[in-house]
Amino acid sequence: MSSLVPALLPSDEEQHIRDAVAAICARYGRDYMRAKVEAGEPADELWDELAAQGFLGVNIPTEYGGGGLGMLELAAVGEEIAAAGCSLLLIVVSPAIVGTILAKHGSEEQKQRWLTGIGAGTTKIAFAITEPDAGTNSHNLSTSLTPVDGGYRLNGQKVFISGIESADHILVVARMRGESGLGLPAPVVIDTNAPGLRRTPLPMAVRGTDKQWQLFFDDVEVTPDRLVGGEERGLRLLFDGLNPERIMGAAISNGIGIRALAQASEYARSRTVWQAPIATHQGIAHPLAEAKIELELARLMTRKAAALYDAGAKGAGEAANMAKYAAAEAAIHCVDRAIQTHGGNGFSLDYGLTDLYWGARVARTAPVSREMVLNYVAEHSLGLPKSY
Repeated sequence: MSSLVPALLPSDEEQHIRDAVAAICARYGRDYMRAKVEAGEPADELWDELAAQGFLGVNIPTEYGGGGLGMLELAAVGEEIAAAGCSLLLIVVSPAIVGTILAKHGSEEQKQRWLTGIGAGTTKIAFAITEPDAGTNSHNLSTSLTPVDGGYRLNGQKVFISGIESADHILVVARMRGESGLGLPAPVVIDTNAPGLRRTPLPMAVRGTDKQWQLFFDDVEVTPDRLVGGEERGLRLLFDGLNPERIMGAAISNGIGIRALAQASEYARSRTVWQAPIATHQGIAHPLAEAKIELELARLMTRKAAALYDAGAKGAGEAANMAKYAAAEAAIHCVDRAIQTHGGNGFSLDYGLTDLYWGARVARTAPVSREMVLNYVAEHSLGLPKSY
């Protein structure tokens, strides 16, 4: 029974983290984020305050400056940030993906060099895996890492890469080039100002402080000390970071759902039509109640995924995929019903629900599409024939 407690109830430590993060984010909130979006600036003040309090590295081992906790606690941080109407996309990328990969597979020198900064929140490392012609098929990556005297040459391109404008470095997933062609994936860390790296911004419907970029690598020099995990680790190394990405994506979706329902409920209680608050009508109340149930189920699945991952237990990957799927669908429904509750005001930028909608809607597609999650569950959970 005791082994189930972390998946069901927050510990005192987790609750303290939630309360503290919520209090910090409440001092910023939607107005702060909107001002940053309009100015085209990153939310550095919020990031720096959360980092100074140790909340952006709670999952990083203590010997490298982190909190020594796990994905359960980092997911709590991500959920509270989103529930406050704020957005820090790099928390998914730097501590969750890159931090986990470095903690599990980096050399001691690499951990001291990069992981300590991630743990303190003073170093931001972006993650680049998606390519225009590969999509979700990581086996089809064409960005190459070619051995040369003294190291490697990196060539290729990536797309939909988050937060490059704020990052110090990028963990780039390339494939080692050998005599027989491209081989296994090989992650390397490069600087965002490395010679041979070009970047162009991608205009997006999602209004956030973290921009999306297309990257081009033209004979970028990579020294051997920047290769993470050696030349033969392959996809297994990557999924040590991609499962945390799914968990964090679920946590942020849950936070969006929490905020949408809180705003809708407050509006429904205060908005009076036909001499009574609209919340008294089941046509308003029931859709919100259904969304609340769906959201709480998604939150529970997210807790299960994080607890399994932290325990190194079997089924963590399955749970992470299910949590990501459930949270994305729940968030979309929460925001949609919040918009409907607000009527015409739901489409006003002043209410911020359209911003929430795009933040929720993108989670159905990224970081892995709902269709690929369903493929995974059909094959791995139900034992059905592979369909792709």
